[in-house]
Amino acid sequence: MKQREKLTLLPLRGVLVFPNMVMHLDVGRERSVTALNQAMVDNNRILLVAQKDARVDEPGEEDLYTVGTVAEIKQLIKLPGGTIRVLVEGIHRARIAKFISTEPCFTVEAIHLREDETRTPEVDALMRSLIYQFEQYIKVSRRIQPETLITVSEIEEPGRLADVIASHLTLKINQKQELLEAVIAKDRLEKLSIFLGREMEILEIERKINLRVRKQMETTQKEYYLREQMKAIQKELGDKDERAAEAEEYREKIEKASLPEEVKEKALKEVERLEKMPPAAAEGIVIRTYLDWLLELPWAVATTDRLDLDRAEQILDEDHYGLKNVKERIIEYLAVRHLAEKLKGPILCLIDKV
Repeated sequence: MKQREKLTLLPLRGVLVFPNMVMHLDVGRERSVTALNQAMVDNNRILLVAQKDARVDEPGEEDLYTVGTVAEIKQLIKLPGGTIRVLVEGIHRARIAKFISTEPCFTVEAIHLREDETRTPEVDALMRSLIYQFEQYIKVSRRIQPETLITVSEIEEPGRLADVIASHLTLKINQKQELLEAVIAKDRLEKLSIFLGREMEILEIERKINLRVRKQMETTQKEYYLREQMKAIQKELGDKDERAAEAEEYREKIEKASLPEEVKEKALKEVERLEKMPPAAAEGIVIRTYLDWLLELPWAVATTDRLDLDRAEQILDEDHYGLKNVKERIIEYLAVRHLAEKLKGPILCLIDKV
C-alpha cells in the first residue's frame, strides 16, 4: 500500500533538492514564507517542488512539477528585508496526488515513492562507470574539490550515488527533474551517465576555446610589448623608424577612407607586410603603389547616371573625330542601360589597333 502524507508545499525557482542533500534556500515570496511557517507548526516536514518556469513569480498548480522531495527543516534564520534562509535536508521522493488548498499556501496530499535499489551486475557496472566519469569531470571542471570523489566512491546504494553526483553537476532544472522522477536506480544511473557525458563534451570544447583565446591574447600582448620596446629603444637612441611611421600613416588613411570591410581588411594586411619588409625590397614599391591606388578610389562617392542618348552622341562627335564604330558601340550600350534599370552587363573595353 502506498504511503500518503499531507504536506505543505514550497515551490522552488531555479533550484532542485535531491534526497540525502543538505542545502540552504533563501525564501522571500509571501506564500513561500507562509508555507515555511506552517511546516514548522506541523512537523518540520515540507514538500520541495521545482517550478517549470523560474520566471513565474506566483506559480499555480500547472506551473509545478508533480514529483518533488520531502525534506526536513533543520534551521530557520530571518534575514533583513523579510527574507528567510532555511536549511533543509532531503528525505525521499514524493508525487503530488492532489492539491488540498492553494491559499494562504499550497497544501497537498503526497505519495511516498519507494525507490528500487536492487543491485545487479549491470547496476554495479553502471556505478563503476559513473564514478570514473565523475572523476574525469572533476579533473576537467576544477569546480569540485577532489575530496568529493572519495566520499562518492564510498556510497553503496546505486540510487543515492546518482543523486549525490547529480547534486554536484551544473545540469538544467528539467534534466535534474528527469533524474528525480526516475525511481528505478538503474534508469537513474543510465540517464545520469548520458547527462555527464554531455557535460564532459561541453567542458572539453570550453577548454579548447579558452586555450585558443589565451594563445591569441598572449600573441597579441607579446607583439604589443615588443613594439613598445622597439619604440622606447629608438626614442632613446634618437632614431626614427620611417617604416613604422609610414605604416601608421597608411593605417590612418585607411581608417578615414570609408572602405568596405573586405577591402579594409586586405589593405591592413598589405600595410602589415610593408612594415615587415626590408627598406630596399622591390616588392615594397608594388605594395605602396597598390595602397595609393586603393586609397585614391572614390569608395564613398556615388554619381547619378545620365542616359541622354542625343546628348551623349553630341559630346562624342564634338570631342572625337571619326571612330564611327566605337561611337556606335557606346551609344548602343547606353541605349541598353536606358531600357534596363538594373543591368549586369559587360564592361566596355576599347582597343586601339595600330
